[in-house]
Amino acid sequence: MIALKTSQELSYMKAACALSAQALQIAGEAVKPGVSTWEIDKIAHDYIVKHGGTPNFLGYGGYPATACISVNHQVIHGIPSKHVILREGDIVSIDLGARLHGYNGDNAATFACGAVSPEAQRLMDVTEQALYKGIEAAVSGGRIGDISAAVQQHAEAAGFSVVRQFVGHGVGTQLHEDPEVPNYGRAGHGIRLNPGMTLAIEPMINMGTPNVRTLSDGWTVETLDRKLSAHFEHTIAITAGGPVILTRP
Repeated sequence: MIALKTSQELSYMKAACALSAQALQIAGEAVKPGVSTWEIDKIAHDYIVKHGGTPNFLGYGGYPATACISVNHQVIHGIPSKHVILREGDIVSIDLGARLHGYNGDNAATFACGAVSPEAQRLMDVTEQALYKGIEAAVSGGRIGDISAAVQQHAEAAGFSVVRQFVGHGVGTQLHEDPEVPNYGRAGHGIRLNPGMTLAIEPMINMGTPNVRTLSDGWTVETLDRKLSAHFEHTIAITAGGPVILTRP
């Protein structure tokens, strides 16, 4: 069931999403050669807790950390580790969220570790652009497929592929709510978009094949061909006046 948020609920969502965005920003600033993904996770955890929130990924389905930190060919759900030390040229996807006042924020971005290759930079740029194309299509009265098609068309026109096994989703009192928001599909199809819906739109775009696999840790997802992947995500609200991005620092 899709939960439409009241104005009061949206105010709680804004607070949770703002904290999520701030935590993501400081985590991204920590992405530097020589830093472990564990250190970045701790920075995010401590920031969220210090500001009165709860890391909503920590313990979710048994997940052992505050952030999912996925490096290079890892797509999503990479588990932070003291043994994963970032190197110059890596691209680092960080996905995290905070719970505040009983509501959840969720956001992600891919960060360059030092100087990266032109190909890696282009992948990151196109993935972020695809996110904003999807957000622009999230108009009240439209359909979920409008978002999906906008993301897919932008990514594929640039020569990249769209991960299909994982999708965006509703967000609210639960971290994952209805409806699902795929990053591929047909405009004019799917559930109608109505004011009060809050959605996490999150393109996961690969340089090579769209196919992925989950590793033996039960969490980390990587590209099947081990080529690079990028991930960007915002939580937005559907309003009568257009989409509003809630996860702004």
